Amino acid sequence: MTATAFSALRLDPAMLKNLASLGYAEMTPIQAHSLPPILAGKDVIAKAKTGSGKTAAFGIGIMSGLVPTSVRVQALVLCPTRELADQVGRELRRLARFADNTRILTLCGGVPFGPQAGSLEHGAHVVVGTPGRLLDHLRRGTLDLASLHTLVLDEADRMLDMGFQEEIDALIAAIPAKRQTLLFSATYPEGIAALSATIQHQPVEVTVDEQHDEGAIEQLLFEVDQDERTAALARLLAHYRPESTLVFCNTRKQCQEVAEALGKRGLTALAIHGDLEQRERDEVLVRFANKSASVLVATDVAARGLDIKELSAVINFELSRDPEIHIHRIGRTGRAGERGLALSLATEQESRRVHNIETQLGVPFPRGRIDSLSVAAGGPLAPPMVTLRIEGGRKNKMRPGDILGALTGAAGIAGSEVGKIDVFDGHACVAVLRESAQQALACLGGNKIKGRFFKVRRIC
Repeated sequence: MTATAFSALRLDPAMLKNLASLGYAEMTPIQAHSLPPILAGKDVIAKAKTGSGKTAAFGIGIMSGLVPTSVRVQALVLCPTRELADQVGRELRRLARFADNTRILTLCGGVPFGPQAGSLEHGAHVVVGTPGRLLDHLRRGTLDLASLHTLVLDEADRMLDMGFQEEIDALIAAIPAKRQTLLFSATYPEGIAALSATIQHQPVEVTVDEQHDEGAIEQLLFEVDQDERTAALARLLAHYRPESTLVFCNTRKQCQEVAEALGKRGLTALAIHGDLEQRERDEVLVRFANKSASVLVATDVAARGLDIKELSAVINFELSRDPEIHIHRIGRTGRAGERGLALSLATEQESRRVHNIETQLGVPFPRGRIDSLSVAAGGPLAPPMVTLRIEGGRKNKMRPGDILGALTGAAGIAGSEVGKIDVFDGHACVAVLRESAQQALACLGGNKIKGRFFKVRRIC
């Protein structure tokens, strides 16, 4: 039997203490199976999805191998999207709290190049980033990878899907051949095997059965005509009224059209896809994650790396052509012991996709009928929270505690009425209960935070 206590690993006592303080009681399956070979310095190829604990798996391995006195890039983590890179960077910083002066930089596109180059001049132990921006730094001479000993490819299948093969090849050509390479992928298409064969040496393969407990996800398939998809989607949302729903589409254009169509029907729906500017993507993610928008319509690529907890439902507006991706999609609901709901729309012409998914699942797709679903009373479900944007952030020394203190102090709002607080470089966002939004807006706009007044506005 595989040991599940972190204390079973030969880790620094200070790291173990930090893990305990972060709530890491015991290892997840992917951590229990991958950490021993990672800590032994072996190459690892692991099948792991978002939410499985994979970041801590390679993060603990990275932190255990760092030489703190050498402020040179010793570990590099490649991610397909900025959202995932930011998420990984935050988690690595949490894992590094036990060690003083560990420098972790996140390098992604969509933000100015200059400040990143300036940060690199001061040195870094670990760099996390997207392939394009990392390669840009490498070619301009601002990123030196000569001292690298650990390379991580996170969600490698998405990087290949997004066409990053050339950038990955160029980055690998610039790093030492003698290194540890860790490859994490949610699915194993042919390209992953080929990539592993070229960049890894005798990797240990780790595949953990992370299927949800039987019955944790209620899955239903609804057969519809092509021109009925949008109306059917609205009917599903009106009947089940999930508090937070992730709707999957197969194209960027479809994403935008579906979100707009739902908006016209009175639903608070947002779209996220590759055509959005980074500022727009950040705002969309904040609004959905803090429950001030009920529906997020996304492509598979855009949804990768999203750290969304308590997702009530997943709806496939159109079935994926890849059964593994279908399983990955529905696996975003029904987590942490909660019940999940996974609903799919399919036309008669998509019967082959249905058959392939049923074969992968090993059970037939339970069927439902759209025309049998009643519309729940009360109209479209209004999101429980509202997002307020404060025009002050990290550059103004703003912290979440400052915002929470202002709301619970001057405004007299109960802490239970305040939701997620996100602080960025130049601004911050806070979610408050819809009923308390006006009171919170007046308080934050009319009182000083960190000794000064900041502009505050409602963004949803």
